[in-house]
Amino acid sequence: MKTFMSGKPWHGLALALLLAGAVPWAASEFVTSVALSCLMYIALATSWSLFCGATRYLSLATSAFFGLGAYASATLLTVLPWPLVILSGALVASAVALLMGAAVLHLRGTYFAVLTFGMTELIRHAVTFVEKQVSGTVGRVLAVVPSNETVYLTVLAIAGAAIATAIVVRRSRFGLALAGIGADEQRAQTLGVDTRRVKIAGFALTAAFAGAAGAAMAVRWTYIEPAAVFSPFIGFQTVLIALIGGAASIGGPIVAAIVFSLLAETLRLQLPYGYMMVLGLLLILCVMYLPNGLATLWQRGRRHG
Repeated sequence: MKTFMSGKPWHGLALALLLAGAVPWAASEFVTSVALSCLMYIALATSWSLFCGATRYLSLATSAFFGLGAYASATLLTVLPWPLVILSGALVASAVALLMGAAVLHLRGTYFAVLTFGMTELIRHAVTFVEKQVSGTVGRVLAVVPSNETVYLTVLAIAGAAIATAIVVRRSRFGLALAGIGADEQRAQTLGVDTRRVKIAGFALTAAFAGAAGAAMAVRWTYIEPAAVFSPFIGFQTVLIALIGGAASIGGPIVAAIVFSLLAETLRLQLPYGYMMVLGLLLILCVMYLPNGLATLWQRGRRHG
């Protein structure tokens, strides 16, 4: 965590990617599956924090972008090369985010959160309707899929790109504009920031990573359906991981994604509902005692160090 919060995170990122890249060949299939889940939530939570952590807009649309990427992958897998399938998932999600952002980003707080959740449900039902009308069924069977190693390395690349983008954006004028919107949107507007354009661009950037992750993860299932890939659980867990880790930081969501992916695998087998209870309890404790999530512990350590 310290490496990612320091002034020179690139060496740490490169080393972490190299070590993570060796997992499919050095560990068991179960460990690789858990690592894949960690990487997926690292990509989702980091990209969510990139926009929502800076602007303080609470988006509940992650599962919509993830699902759109998954369906783009299922549709194009047999006609496009794998890299273009992933790119298509990112572009479809980003395009929808542009339209969604233009419609709802003038709202804040509860209104924005509720509307993004409502639009996610609207997209899920729209996809279900189209599937029934076009193919006569609700889901899709994925007969031709890449190897497990290819999928793993793809999700690793998406997670690495999300972290790298968060680092670059934080140090850019665009990142300053996002942070300015989070601090005081009216003041940022007064200082010349085109807040509407910045918000829509940030929202679309977040969606691109969620769409890419959905496109890559879709092939892990032999059959996908709207209820699975547009599941609110994906979106809620992403938000909880980011908030518990510290949405305003880069390292916090990464550490939280790893911890909670490991917790999920442990508790789902022994206590099916225990994982969500633990997640909810930790969120309450963070809100009460760690306002900036787990990143607060690191900040306090630096002050006392």
